[in-house]
Amino acid sequence: MAGGGRMDRATEATGTFLAHRDLLFTVAYEMLGSAADAEDVLQETWLRWVKVDVEQVRDQRAYLVRIATRRSLDRLRAMKRRKEAYVGPWLPEPLLTAPDVAEDVELAESVSMALMLVLETLSPTERAVFVLREVFDVGYEEIAAAVGKTPATVRQIAHRARRHVDARRPREVVSPSQARAAVESFRRALETRDLQGLLDVLAPEVVLVSDGGGVKQAVPRPITGAGKVARMIVGGLGKARIALTGEPTVVNGSPALLLRVNGEIDGVIAVRVEDARITGLYYVRNPRKLTRITSETPLTLR
Repeated sequence: MAGGGRMDRATEATGTFLAHRDLLFTVAYEMLGSAADAEDVLQETWLRWVKVDVEQVRDQRAYLVRIATRRSLDRLRAMKRRKEAYVGPWLPEPLLTAPDVAEDVELAESVSMALMLVLETLSPTERAVFVLREVFDVGYEEIAAAVGKTPATVRQIAHRARRHVDARRPREVVSPSQARAAVESFRRALETRDLQGLLDVLAPEVVLVSDGGGVKQAVPRPITGAGKVARMIVGGLGKARIALTGEPTVVNGSPALLLRVNGEIDGVIAVRVEDARITGLYYVRNPRKLTRITSETPLTLR
């Protein structure tokens, strides 16, 4: 009888974890910017969860989010050292997402490359508080329990983080169709080495960031300005004499391009679009970060 009870509790714990798995992955990914590390957080959360007496847990979803947040915070602090030793600019790991993610404006913005890069400028605790409060609408008391602070302190951190992010996030959220149109114009200009076409679609203040991780060649530091970016792209492609194609895709909830060189996957370009022009180009070439671009990763805020 006792063994049967333990089995029932284990079955219930497993069912609850699986029901919230996509949410927990989304929380961890938004805190870490790494799918591989988010998966590790899920494993650690599961190992902690199966030791809990679930019958004593009033809100199982909140409890699971709390565990995942604590594990993510520990990992985020450790990742800081890894990023400091990283070769060249660091970009979040791109995820192939379902088209319906792009239609969910709140979710798409929260996992966009542009916002994820802004979150990189927060401290680990600020990032955790911002993600839980602004993205997942978690209450201050629950956040306080997750990050080990008082509710009053969490309110202050949330206010500071929100102000910091608002000053740096995209000025407007464009529709998926507007973003697709900008990406399509960029694709045509890229494939035809059309300098004027690039200048037409790139905003004057556009920033290009590329991540090769020391494995693939990449621009060692961000390049700013439409003229510089366009000339570098056209000049680089002209020297390389390669067959480059861009395949439209949806990465992190936004239209993007999967680039192939001579038929082989070379990387992913995610974009930031404002006022119908591209203000950010994020080119991920590091092969270790390209494992999630051919099969969809389910994401959810609920």
